[in-house]
This record gives sequence, structure tokens and C-alpha cells, in this order.
Amino acid sequence: MTERYAAGLDMVQWADELGFMLLVLSEHHGSSDGYLPSPLVMAAAAAARTRSIRINVSAMVAPLHDPLRLAEDAAVVDLISGGRLDLVLVNGYVADEFAMFGVPMNERARRTSAAVNTLRAAWSGEPFEHQGRSVIVTPTPDRAGGPSISLGGSTEGAARRAARIADGFVPSLPEYWQWYRDECIALGHSDPGPHFGSGIGNFYLAHDVEQGWRDVGEYFLHETNAYGKWMAEAGLEGMYEQLADVEAVRAAGMYRVLTPDLLLAEIELAGPFAFVLMHPMVGGIPPDLAWRGLRIFEQDVLTQLNSAS
Repeated sequence: MTERYAAGLDMVQWADELGFMLLVLSEHHGSSDGYLPSPLVMAAAAAARTRSIRINVSAMVAPLHDPLRLAEDAAVVDLISGGRLDLVLVNGYVADEFAMFGVPMNERARRTSAAVNTLRAAWSGEPFEHQGRSVIVTPTPDRAGGPSISLGGSTEGAARRAARIADGFVPSLPEYWQWYRDECIALGHSDPGPHFGSGIGNFYLAHDVEQGWRDVGEYFLHETNAYGKWMAEAGLEGMYEQLADVEAVRAAGMYRVLTPDLLLAEIELAGPFAFVLMHPMVGGIPPDLAWRGLRIFEQDVLTQLNSAS
């Protein structure tokens, strides 16, 4: 794990130096594979290693956090980053995580809404009432009003709640976006427009597709099974499913091994708003294999894109 964390920060610095736009960090707790449980700590380390890339915690399970401490920690990360932090808060859905922290799952929506209100009040720099006490959170973030707050979710209620109290919405499936858009319009807010999709992601770059599958297929299998299990236990729909083996993963089509030429063709087809999401150590891919894919992107894809522009 020490090697993986070091490699992750090296990769973030590499991405920043090459002009990548966004770093995305997520959180889960008590996972047997060591899934990142402290995204704001990682965000602070990443902020100290970078200068331009935005840092998006997507998503943070709001009900599991004390909102005052969350406000303080996020303000410090925003200061370290020079105002580059954005937050996506979610209700959460993994029952074992709520049991771990002793938080009732039936309080999820209420706690998330309360967290949004607390963060906004805290980042004003003024005293405010919190659970019957007058409190003040200092220092204030770099950005006036603090980091942007979006809500993530997989239900109509989450989408409409985001329109009412948040700066944006991150749906688990694209079709949930319409609920958010409808609510924004009904409330008299600006029309956020159609959903732009999730971009070109869930791939590993290799010069030899078959060898690439031999190298990373087991890690794709691990991720889809881990998320698939969590979502099935929560009764949620999503893009992840539990599969028997690497061949089943390959046949399902969500994960792919691409050559540079295949990726370039997809980018061209996607048009001027195309964006590529790199996930170098997905599912536990070892750092050396992750770097191999990133170097191929740098040398055989990015150079082509730069020369074309």
C-alpha cells in the first residue's frame, strides 16, 4: 500500500504537468482490498504536488462525517490547493460502512442535506447556529463561499434534492439526469442542459490487446464484482455486475483494452467535447503495469492530439 500511495501521487503530478484537467478521488470504508477511506487526506497530498489540476472528491459519503470537521478539513485542502477543490456528497449505500460508524441508514438523506447547510454556513467565516450551539469555523477556504458542492445519487429523490440545495448533480446512470434538469427548470434555475455522458473510460492502453487482457483482466474482474456486490446488496441498479471470470468481463463490454489507434479513433468520433478518463490502478492494477499504460498514452496518444491541435 505504501508503494501504491506513492505511485498514485507520482501519477497525479505527471497528469498535472501534462495538462490534465481533473483528479477524481472516492471513498469506501472497511473494504478488504484497502479502498481509499480518507479522500481529503489524499487530496491534500495531491494538492501539494500539483499546480493546476482541479481536485474532485466524488464521492464523499456525507452521513459518515461530522459536518463541522468536514468543513474544517475541506477548507484546509482548498487553501493548500489554491481553490481547486470540489466536493460531491452522497447518501451512501453500503450497509457495512454505516454499521462500522454506527450511523442509521434511514437517516442518510437528512444527514446529507444537513451537511450541505452546515458546510455553506461554516465557509462564510461567520458564527452560526449548529445543533443548539453557536460555532465558527476558521480558516475560511481560498474560494469565497468554499468549494462547490454537488450531490451524487441513483434515485429521483437524490436528483431533485440536488436541484434544490446543491451546485450540481452527478448521476450514477445518465438517465437520472433528466429528473435533475426538470427540477432545476421547475424551480426557476438555469437549465443545466442535456447530460454530456461519462466520457471515454474503463480502459487500459496496450499495444497488444490480447496481452493487455492477460495483464489486467483480473483487476477489471475484481472491480466489477466488488461494486456489483455492494450495489446488489443495496438493491440498486448500476453499470456494475458480478461476473464469473475475465472472459465474462470482456464479453460484457464495459471494460476494454485499447490500442492507441483505437483510443484516438474514439476521441475523434466523440467530437469537440470528448474527454478521456484515465483510471491507471483500477481494481488493484500494480503500479508498474499502470505506468506502462500511462506512458503509452503520453507517447502515442497525447502527442498525436497535441500535433493535431
